[in-house]
Amino acid sequence: QVQLVESGGGAVQAGGSLRLSCVPSGFTLNYYAIAWFRQAPGKEREVVSCIMDSGSVTYYSNSAKGRFTISRDNAKNVAFLQMNSLKPGDTARYYCAADTMCGGPDGMDYWGKGTLVTVSS
Repeated sequence: QVQLVESGGGAVQAGGSLRLSCVPSGFTLNYYAIAWFRQAPGKEREVVSCIMDSGSVTYYSNSAKGRFTISRDNAKNVAFLQMNSLKPGDTARYYCAADTMCGGPDGMDYWGKGTLVTVSS
């Protein structure tokens, strides 16, 4: 079964950090772009960051720039999202997704079930 599994979410205070991990099951990440999305209650799913298969090209949303860092280790078949200086507005369920190119919520083929991040003030 092809799927992605996220981990690393939790509850932190504002200003804290978390590192999310994304591990595939049933395939390898090497030839896929990996994107992180998030969805807060009552809001649409939005892209946070994306990294191409080689790791040489990355994208960050305006809210993530300067605070979040996306990375991948193809040898270990894992991708990460390091989140620093977290704010209450970052509270959401975070999803990783994979496809041949970076895309929006409707443009990614493989998804995980998400990991919850809660940031308190």
